[in-house]
Amino acid sequence: MLFHSTRGKDKDKTFEEVLMQGLANDGGLFMPDSWPQVDIDHLKNLSTFLDIAKYIVPMYTGSSFENKDVEKVLEKTWHDFEKKELIETFDIDKSLTVLELFHGPTAAFKDFGLQLAAAFFNKTLQVQNKTAIVFGATSGDTGSAAIDACKDFDLIKSFILIPDGNMSEIQRKQMTTVNRPNVFPILANGTFDDCQDIVKKGFKERSFLKEDQYLLAVNSINWVRIIGQICYYFFASLKVNKFSEPLNFSVPTGNFGNVFACYAASKMGMPLSKIIVAVNNNDILDRFFKNNDYSKADVTETISPSMDISVASNFERLLYDFYFNRNSQKCSDHYTDFPSKGIKIDEKMWKKSSELFLSYSINDDSTYECMKHFCDNFNYIMDPHTAVAAKAVIKLNNTLSNKTVILSTAHPAKFPIALKNAEINLDNMPKNLEKVLNMKEVEYKLSASEDSIFDFIKEKNK
Repeated sequence: MLFHSTRGKDKDKTFEEVLMQGLANDGGLFMPDSWPQVDIDHLKNLSTFLDIAKYIVPMYTGSSFENKDVEKVLEKTWHDFEKKELIETFDIDKSLTVLELFHGPTAAFKDFGLQLAAAFFNKTLQVQNKTAIVFGATSGDTGSAAIDACKDFDLIKSFILIPDGNMSEIQRKQMTTVNRPNVFPILANGTFDDCQDIVKKGFKERSFLKEDQYLLAVNSINWVRIIGQICYYFFASLKVNKFSEPLNFSVPTGNFGNVFACYAASKMGMPLSKIIVAVNNNDILDRFFKNNDYSKADVTETISPSMDISVASNFERLLYDFYFNRNSQKCSDHYTDFPSKGIKIDEKMWKKSSELFLSYSINDDSTYECMKHFCDNFNYIMDPHTAVAAKAVIKLNNTLSNKTVILSTAHPAKFPIALKNAEINLDNMPKNLEKVLNMKEVEYKLSASEDSIFDFIKEKNK
């Protein structure tokens, strides 16, 4: 299995190359040359998430690693989860199940993709006798998951920009209490967009790297993160109904990686009815699926901050594969003037949306209402992101057939202010979260300017 860019110029890449490169040289996102197909009858006989991963992951890694070596990596990949099965389900009723993806060390679904990416980063660096820098900006969960996934690998130094703004104290402390010599949480006095612009420039200039050192992307553009997420969709289908009928998945999303992983699983053979694309007031995705309008707007801060985005990075993969039928020239043409000019695709192509996708945009008041509804009626406490997905199901319920799975992407304890405002009391907190509240913070306060950030990385990258 080789990989290529959605924009066509960067191609014939091995798994290891797309892992370490992240973004394609032509600005596009990497895709597999074809979709590997699963044997559903084989999957029905598996029992654990690790079993599923050992079957799915090698379908993408063969260009760089032998299967036996991949299995050894996977045996040690997912660690420090509070649940033996890694993933739990909660049945609301006969037609609705919540898939809990927050039992990992940072209490968010991103542990699945980032622990997989980090394990392969480390494997590659050991083989090549090289070192690497992880450089990223975070609005919450990505930064903590990246730091946790990489902290035990001495060949990797992590520099994560933490902007002023809309993340909870727990989310910040998950990054600032790690206190490892290879971890550098940077409190930057700017917005997330300011920090993201600095990261993008860093990847372009690479002025702070040593010679022959890798710069690693940990956001959801990295294909290996998508692979980790594909695995839990197959595991969910196994756990909920053993692939007996297609399921609906309601996915709270910002950068679209989680939705695309669901789509990818269906392309590989997972039975799928509908994907519900659930967003908050930052509604670029809802505007596309409802009105064929994919245009950038100003970001609004909400109580579901991981979804506060203006552009959904992974959406390009869907345009390329689903709408443009893998026509890289068409994909490249549509992104030539984006985001200064919005994307509107051919009407006939856009109407394909209804075959697989539904969408809904939920405001903060409706999110609070939904959190309270599930707490009062089902004794189930959910975080604001999960509530966005749950509210979308309630709103779209009359259009759905078959059973629906709501993805719960973060533990509610990460959002104490939202719980308080929804008049919800949470009695228990995951041990991994509880311990960080009383730990000393170690962080570096810098201005949100490329000079101060890049100089700091140079100083620490000795």
